[in-house]
Amino acid sequence: MKRVLISELKSHLSEHLRAVQAGQAILVMDRKTPIARIVPYDEAPAGIVIRQPKPGAPLLRDLPMPPPVHLNVDLMKVLEEERADRDLLG
Repeated sequence: MKRVLISELKSHLSEHLRAVQAGQAILVMDRKTPIARIVPYDEAPAGIVIRQPKPGAPLLRDLPMPPPVHLNVDLMKVLEEERADRDLLG
């Protein structure tokens, strides 16, 4: 993957975008720190990858549940407010 400083990217944006269009990925760097990756556009959605559990992994039904959370909030009121906000926007 090609690494490009921000200043270089700004100075030669069209050139770098042509490289991306041709299939090359670019890692944008702020000094020595990577801050962004520019990759060619792919119309196919990434999708969900389902992997089999590793051998010996516990079954989901055997995993302990976390303890219940006790909140000092009326969740029904919060839900009603959120739905009211959606009705105003939509």
